[in-house]
Amino acid sequence: MQPKPPSVPPIACGHLATRRTFLVASTVGLAGWSFGSRPAGAAPAAELAARQVPAAGQVPSTGQIPAAGRARSTILFFLCGGASHLDMWDLKPDAPDEYRGPFRPIATSAPGVRLSEHLPLLARQAHHLALINSVGGTVNTNDHHAGYYYNLTGHEPDTTFRTLGNNRTPMPDDWPFMGSVVAARRPAHAYLPNAITLPHKPSRAPYTRPGQFAARLGVEHDPLYVFGSQEKPLEFQAPALSLRGDVNVQRLTARHELRGAIDEARRELDRFAAVQTWSRQQERALSLLASARTTEAFEVAAEPAAVRERYGQTANGMSLLLARRLVEAGVPFVTVFWLENDQIKGKCKSAGGWDTHGNNFNCLKDHLLPEFDRGFSALVEDLAERGMLDQTLLLVTSEMGRKPRIGDPRSGGMSGQGRDHWTHCLTDVLAGGGIRGGQTYGASDRLGEYPADLPVTPADVTRTVYQAMGIGDLTLRDAEGRVLNLLAEGRPISALF
Repeated sequence: MQPKPPSVPPIACGHLATRRTFLVASTVGLAGWSFGSRPAGAAPAAELAARQVPAAGQVPSTGQIPAAGRARSTILFFLCGGASHLDMWDLKPDAPDEYRGPFRPIATSAPGVRLSEHLPLLARQAHHLALINSVGGTVNTNDHHAGYYYNLTGHEPDTTFRTLGNNRTPMPDDWPFMGSVVAARRPAHAYLPNAITLPHKPSRAPYTRPGQFAARLGVEHDPLYVFGSQEKPLEFQAPALSLRGDVNVQRLTARHELRGAIDEARRELDRFAAVQTWSRQQERALSLLASARTTEAFEVAAEPAAVRERYGQTANGMSLLLARRLVEAGVPFVTVFWLENDQIKGKCKSAGGWDTHGNNFNCLKDHLLPEFDRGFSALVEDLAERGMLDQTLLLVTSEMGRKPRIGDPRSGGMSGQGRDHWTHCLTDVLAGGGIRGGQTYGASDRLGEYPADLPVTPADVTRTVYQAMGIGDLTLRDAEGRVLNLLAEGRPISALF
């Protein structure tokens, strides 16, 4: 691993940053670091990003958009809890009974690509998909926090994940979320943030998962969180950007002008970059609230009933539909974190998501797989029919796979029919954005325990996302001219393009 940069500078009375001062500390970090650098007279960052070469030593023909670098937006669909690679993408029908489970692979629209029998709708879209069956995401805790961090940032978790366990929540000097890196490299959107996350922020406080924030890049590049619910799947809300019923845009603007006058009087007293950054965040919030186009982008209820029905009118289905609307509006990075269903918590010995410690097969067959199949197949099909898939990269991943050997001791062993945590092997799925569909890359061993052929890591997958988005420069330069590589590990999986 690359060494971390110098610690975030001291703030307020010389105390070092803690998680309590995350917002302030990460903003101070922003003041000292610049993303990328160029000599005098060089092209701006946005122009350079558009010109990025697809792979080392491969220069595209003049005037042509290379397959790598073609994506204008990315939708990351993260299956919170740890989705079973063995029961979705990488089935092992010839493995012993205690490994393979009852599901069978089925043929798809892509010769040689097989999916679970419980993904029939997605099987019709397999010619758009690239399955990476050899992702080795081993972390030192084999648990959720570290798995989130590794798969969202591309960086192997450090020893604090072992020493702190579930108390290892986000820190200001963490490596940044891949969506924040993309957001930082793209020109600011005219009326929306460059990175938006929905329909929740995993996981419930105080156990917020690390890896989903800009961290050392600064809060300016944090995603805007937009919240949905199982009860009202057509309604999305960003709490920080919501007006009370008695406050309209005109009253908000008047209050903003008054606050501006007060701020002017004390501006000379504000000595920290954090205050300046927070003010920019307030300005962004005001412009979002005042924009009719912002409101329109979030109105999934305006979609035809047949479209909503195709996605499935659940919180996750409508989140995917909203993600399509947001990339249609030009947002560079949209993340959909699977929202758990409290009603199946007891049945699956989980939080209601993909962490199926018990009753794995019934939970998948009756609940998780049908909802996923409907929503994600609709997204792929919808983008393809609208001519948007080629410029929209889709990534499906999770913090881990599930243990190949059936039987979690926490749910009665073999009789409980659960699968435990397993970070050592998982499948990632890519589509669009210059990715060649209808292929399977790499393979796991005969039991699905470890990568066996063409092994890759979350760092390689993250670098592949950057390459698809045309981002080649991953350097940070501090105020003293020192350079740090945001992701020195890994290399893009160029064979996928």
